[in-house]
Amino acid sequence: MSILSEKERQRIVEILQSGKDLPLDYKHILFPPEKKEYELVYAGKEREEDILADTMAVPLQPIKTFGKNGDDWTNKLIFGDNLQVMKSLLDDPNVKGRVKLIYIDPPFATKQEFRGSQDQKAYQDKIVGAKFIEFLRKRLVFLKELLAADGSIYVHLDWKKAHYAKTIMDEIFLEQRFRREIIWTLSGVAGFKSLVNSFVRGHDTIFYYSKTENVVFNKEYLPYNESQLRRFTKKDKYGRHYKPITKTKRIYLDEAKGVPISDVWTDIASFQTVVNSPEITSYPTQKPEKLIERIIKASSNDGDIVLDAFAGSGTTLAVAEKLGLRWIGIDCGKLAIYTMQKRLLNLKSEIGNKGKKLKPKPFTLYHAGLYDFSKLKQLPWKDWRLFALHLFNCRDSKHTVSGIELDGYRGRSDVLVFNYQQDGGVVLDYGFIDDLHAMLGSKVGKQFFIIAPAASVMFLEDYIEKGSVRYYILRIPYSIINELHNRDFEAIKQPIDESQVNDTVDAVGFDFIRAPKVNCKYSMEKPKNQLVEYAAIKISTFKSEAMLKGASQLENRESLSMIMVDFNYDGDIFNLDKVYYASEIEKNSWKVYLPVEEIKGQMMIIYLDIYGNEYREIKGIEDFSNSKQIQAGSN
Repeated sequence: MSILSEKERQRIVEILQSGKDLPLDYKHILFPPEKKEYELVYAGKEREEDILADTMAVPLQPIKTFGKNGDDWTNKLIFGDNLQVMKSLLDDPNVKGRVKLIYIDPPFATKQEFRGSQDQKAYQDKIVGAKFIEFLRKRLVFLKELLAADGSIYVHLDWKKAHYAKTIMDEIFLEQRFRREIIWTLSGVAGFKSLVNSFVRGHDTIFYYSKTENVVFNKEYLPYNESQLRRFTKKDKYGRHYKPITKTKRIYLDEAKGVPISDVWTDIASFQTVVNSPEITSYPTQKPEKLIERIIKASSNDGDIVLDAFAGSGTTLAVAEKLGLRWIGIDCGKLAIYTMQKRLLNLKSEIGNKGKKLKPKPFTLYHAGLYDFSKLKQLPWKDWRLFALHLFNCRDSKHTVSGIELDGYRGRSDVLVFNYQQDGGVVLDYGFIDDLHAMLGSKVGKQFFIIAPAASVMFLEDYIEKGSVRYYILRIPYSIINELHNRDFEAIKQPIDESQVNDTVDAVGFDFIRAPKVNCKYSMEKPKNQLVEYAAIKISTFKSEAMLKGASQLENRESLSMIMVDFNYDGDIFNLDKVYYASEIEKNSWKVYLPVEEIKGQMMIIYLDIYGNEYREIKGIEDFSNSKQIQAGSN
């Protein structure tokens, strides 16, 4: 530890007595990082302690539970930024330190397009260099905290950033916890890559680490091939086939399990070489169920919790469901969430999406960071209070000051959750602040926080100053007060093109759902060079109503992400059938053409803005025959 001067000691005492945070320089002096033999150094690298402390948690709002839950555990499908979600999961005693297996397939930071089956653009990652490494490292720090003592983590990457990731995983999990580098051979890709002026890329890399030396591992075997079976040529006096190992040791064919699986996997085909597989969801970057099955069987047992923080098409969740494990899936894309929802509700019992229909165990869809305020208002006071505290990262700790019951703390400052439901409905006005200050006065610190619904606050200021106390008003719904955070609020962005599906952004804070404003025309129309009519949607106006920095400055239709369609809507669950990205809609003069033969009665159309807000409409084919202008989505 560095030796502090008397002046520095006095300065630290003054800062602590004032209730302010210590500057980072002092934190590093008082709590020096653990010395490592070597480490990867790059711009923007944060200490693990600061990552865990400074990341903002966002509460999980349950949106819908599929199936009836009679157990203490319900599987979790979570829409939100995985960093903020994992910070919240650390407060769940059923999750923290109990996840037995983690598999993640994060963006590879390629910044290059490559083409998969049916010439689809798979994805185009924008995070490169040090920014990508720190993006991944932050998530690995949280994943380690969630992992059980005997748990394992598998990180799936390609050749561009794999070995940078290996270095940071050695730092976080320790080099002696590195168990294997698994090479997944993408057999048969040469035909797809023959124009590449280099050696043809033929594999992905999967790093396998454990949290401790005591790790769950179930050895797996492949069946013997014909040449291996021919080695069991000898028979004992009972007629049992065996192969000799030494003069005294032999392996009997009827007892042999097969060939132990090595760390080079050549027997699992990539979707780059498989066409029309029944498990393909058309989601970019989807991995085959056999790949995840091998990982899950090796590193978990029945009833264990499996977590995928970049859940994508939901392969991890689907396989975990089929193998009898509990699961948590997180993704920041609405397309991913709807893809997984459909997949889970239409499972087949066998790996590869074959066999009988499998009804999944109950699972709940949660939102984290983008909330439905109309549902929040329906919460009873007890649940509203807890949600409000968690929303602003406040500690739930009831206490009394001058006879007034307060609800908790934000840092070292007192917090009051304003009971707007009291006496049939009350409001927070200047008089309430005056009365509060008269009773509390100098008995509280320089900051005091009041959480209240925006509609119950009768003034516009973010804070009111009374003497030496500043009373902050934290409104719901309301995006983060920037003064209280080191970064501006930053929303999860939804893609406008398939190539952006795996783009990643660090979201900060939260927002509330506001349906976009939509004007469109429904008609029957023959597209150019087509012989048959389609149900056509012509989008004349699309404006996001999100209260976010820069949202209001976007031009007409610039905030459109995609349109998703369920051609046979059952009146309850949206079952995604087709997605139309904004980039292709723009090329078609802002028109979407729906094939008439796909429309099976009523359909649901979801218009999605780039911030994740939806406007939904239910239409039938008859609505397109009227050829009229429809006003949609205006609040």
